[in-house]
Amino acid sequence: MGFGLVLTHAVGVGEIGLHRHQPGGPQFHGLFDDEIGARFLHRREDQPQVGRHALWPGLRQTAQHASPFSGGLHPGQPFAIAPIEDQNLGPHSFAHHAKKIVRLRLVQRQRLPRPKRLVYTESDLCPCHEADLMTVSPHLPEAEGQVADAVRGNWVDRYAPASLRPYLRLSRADRPIGTWLLLLPCWWGVALAATVDGWRLWDVWIILGCALGAWLMRGAGCTWNDITDREFDASVARTRSRPIPSGQVSVRQAVVWMFAQMAAAGLVLLSYNWTTILLAVASLGLVAIYPYAKRFTWWPQLFLGLAFNWGVLVAFAAHAGAPDLSALLLYIAGISWTLFYDTIYAHQDKEDDVLIGVRSTARLFGAATGKWLAFFLILTVILMTATILGALLPQAGLLKLCLSLAAPWALGWHLLWQMQHLDITDSANCLRIFRSNRDAGLIAALFLAAAAFL
Repeated sequence: MGFGLVLTHAVGVGEIGLHRHQPGGPQFHGLFDDEIGARFLHRREDQPQVGRHALWPGLRQTAQHASPFSGGLHPGQPFAIAPIEDQNLGPHSFAHHAKKIVRLRLVQRQRLPRPKRLVYTESDLCPCHEADLMTVSPHLPEAEGQVADAVRGNWVDRYAPASLRPYLRLSRADRPIGTWLLLLPCWWGVALAATVDGWRLWDVWIILGCALGAWLMRGAGCTWNDITDREFDASVARTRSRPIPSGQVSVRQAVVWMFAQMAAAGLVLLSYNWTTILLAVASLGLVAIYPYAKRFTWWPQLFLGLAFNWGVLVAFAAHAGAPDLSALLLYIAGISWTLFYDTIYAHQDKEDDVLIGVRSTARLFGAATGKWLAFFLILTVILMTATILGALLPQAGLLKLCLSLAAPWALGWHLLWQMQHLDITDSANCLRIFRSNRDAGLIAALFLAAAAFL
C-alpha cells in the first residue's frame, strides 16, 4: 500500500488519481480553504496553497517525514507534498527530527545547511528567514560567542584576547553589575564601621581589597553557577549562549578556572585579620548552595541575598575587628534590598522558568509583585535606619547623624523611582531597572562614607 493511499484513508477524504479541477476532487471543507490536487502542478499558478493552518496529529506526523519520501511519490497520488512544503513553510513543516532541532545552538546558526534558505533559532521549531539575519535581534548576541545580556561594547569584546574571552564571559566580566552588587554591601560595612571611630589609612586597603575580592569571587561564583545550571541555561533563550552550554568552555576547564579565581581571592583575604578570614571562608557554603536553591524553594533570591550581602560582615570586621549588632542589622537590610532587585531580574525569565521547572520569587509573586517590592523597599529603609540610629545615636553629632540617615532614605527614594518605571512584562525594562541598583547602592555608600569624615 502506497504512502499516499495510507494518508488518504487515514483522514478519510479524497480518491486516488483525481485532478483538482474535476468535480469529484477531494476537499478539506475549510480546513485548508483550498482543494488538494492530484498531480504536481505548476508551482506558481496551479499549486494548492495550504497556508499556516493547524494540522491534525496525523498530518503533523506526516509533515515531519514528508521530504524524505517526496521523491518516491507517484504523481497520481492526491497530495503534492514536496511542492506544498516549498511554498508553505508552516511551523511544523520540517523534515528534520524535532529533538535534533531543539538541540541546535546559536553558535551553529551560520553553519547549518539551508536547502530552503532557513536557519533555526528557537527551540520551539520556529524558523526565521535568512533576510532576518541582516538585522540584530534583541534576543540574539551581536557577535559569535557573545552572551545575550552582556553590556554592548564592553571591554571583554573590545580588548581581551580571543582565547581568554570565554573565561571572562564565564566570570561575567562583560556584565559588571553583579560585581557592583556584591561590592557595595562591603563598602556599606566599612563605611558604617568608620562612622563610629573615623577613617583610618588601613581602610583604603579594605576598600581596594574588597573591590578586587568582589570581582574575583563574583567570577568564581558565576562560574560555579554556570557549571551547576548548564542544563537549565541551554533551555533558556537568554542564557543558551553562555560559554558552557554553547560549547566554548568545557566543564573541566570551568572547574579549573573557578579554583584559579578562588585562589587569587584567597591571597587578598590573607592580608586581613583572622576573624575576617574565617567570616569570608564561611560564605563559601552560601555560594555553593545558591545555584540549587531554585530547585527546592520559591525563594532562591533569599539565598542570593544571604551570599551577596555577607561582605557587610566581612568588611565591618576588617575595620572593627568583629561584627556587632549594627552590622547584623545592615546585613539583613542588604538581604531585603537583594530580594527587591533580584525579583525584578527574575521577571526576565519567568516564562522559561515555568517550562523548565525553575522557581523564583517572580513566579511566586506574579501579579502581586508590586506589593512585595513595596514591602521590601519599606523593610530595607527601616532596617538601615535602625542600623544607623543604633550605631551613632549615643555619641554622634547632629550633622553626622543626619548625613548618615540620608543614606537609607536616598536608597529608598531610588527604589521608589524604580517601581514607578518598572514593567514586569518587558524583559528589556526589567534588565534596565535591575542595573540601576548600582546607582542606588552607591548613593547609600557615599552618604555613609561622607558621614564618617565628620
